[in-house]
Amino acid sequence: MNEERKKALQALKTSKGQIEGIIKMLEEERYCVDISNQIIAAQGLLKKANMLILRQHMNHCVKEAFLNDTGEEKVDEIMNVFQKLLEK
Repeated sequence: MNEERKKALQALKTSKGQIEGIIKMLEEERYCVDISNQIIAAQGLLKKANMLILRQHMNHCVKEAFLNDTGEEKVDEIMNVFQKLLEK
């Protein structure tokens, strides 16, 4: 597993723990703003993990595709992901 994937996995595991904590906060009827802040923190980790995965894809899959003259398909895939990110 390369470095980007390792970092992404760690971010996802951390966000999993945060989400479990958020669920517990809701069950305990904790203060709404505190819950919201924790949700924002979890979203940040998910975004970080996504960027790491996309970086890994660009550095490996896309580079390799261009070496094999199939890069346009990979560019289209990445553009579709970027479009989804921009819609949010």
